[in-house]
Amino acid sequence: MSRKICVVTGSRAEYGLLFWLMKEINADSQCQLQIIVTGMHLSPEFGLTVSEIEKDFRVDKKIEILLSSDTPVGVGKSTGLGLISFSEALAELSPDLLVLLGDRYEILAAAISGTFLKIPIAHIHGGETTEGAFDESIRHSISKMSHLHFTATDTYRKRVIQLGESPDRVFNVGGLGLDSIQNLKLLSRNELEKSAGFQFLEKNLLITFHPVTLENTTASEQFSQLLLALEDLKNTRLIFTKANADTSGRGINAMIDDFVSKCPDRCIAFTSLGQLRYLSAMQFVDAVVGNSSSGLLEAPSFKIGTVNIGDRQTGRIKAESVIDCLSEKADIQKAINRVYEQSFQNFLKNVENPYGSGGASNKIMSVLRTFSLESILKKKFYDIVF
Repeated sequence: MSRKICVVTGSRAEYGLLFWLMKEINADSQCQLQIIVTGMHLSPEFGLTVSEIEKDFRVDKKIEILLSSDTPVGVGKSTGLGLISFSEALAELSPDLLVLLGDRYEILAAAISGTFLKIPIAHIHGGETTEGAFDESIRHSISKMSHLHFTATDTYRKRVIQLGESPDRVFNVGGLGLDSIQNLKLLSRNELEKSAGFQFLEKNLLITFHPVTLENTTASEQFSQLLLALEDLKNTRLIFTKANADTSGRGINAMIDDFVSKCPDRCIAFTSLGQLRYLSAMQFVDAVVGNSSSGLLEAPSFKIGTVNIGDRQTGRIKAESVIDCLSEKADIQKAINRVYEQSFQNFLKNVENPYGSGGASNKIMSVLRTFSLESILKKKFYDIVF
């Protein structure tokens, strides 16, 4: 009897990370892949990326939870709507395992539903810290509701164990995003320019900035400082990818559209570049600028710099190619200037990615396929002896 493994995806970035694992599950004769699509994937405003998923796989359930508001109240209501809808969908699909990645609010709703329905949960990328966002609390909460854990570094593995999870259920597999770098045939410079509709300039930056939900200054105030820093750059192609459907995300996206409209000769914005074009762009840009985890997890593998702004990623393990700076114009400009210093460019040639070199999907699959599910729901709190 095949093991039914249900994977939930709610955002474009998350799907890019999960893609190769989903392919492995789908190709395994001992497993049956189930897919639930939710969140931004189902919104035209955020690119209606469910259409991309349906080119690759059969989608079993679509769960609409996004409201027109991205206020804290709106996000809370979306989570509640997700809890209702996931409970119904999971009851109907009745999977043997529920696979969840990360720390978004729609994934929290899926985890709560799975817990109530007594479905074992496998959580990917637990144990990480992002002190500037409420994702931090969500991630650790999902870990405590989960029964199998797949972390990106040994430090994160130890942190999940510190949460009371049994060591024999916590596996360090490396970063999932590196599987795409390893497996995809990335676009050439000419192919990317033709596909995305722009040409690279003398200097090029890939910019992704998301709201920081636990800081005192607003997302618009922080992002305006980044735009002021970018405004002064010369002969630089600025490639913006828009924010997620998080609190204040729509406000950031409106600011991007306004900025691009004023300098279309050197700026371009995408609701979703897609995994292939996003990673292909990393080959040819000088740095990733903003506060996205991709600047920490994937960018070091391309031997490029990362300008990491503010506190959103504070606490995460970082390669030496990551330049941290405050969300202030002068500090951002200083960090960008550092990227172009010859000494830093020479230094990048020997940078190593702390998240490994790929193969995480295969390691996860070997556990999902064989780990005994008998009595897995009953967990004992693992006490660390001090």
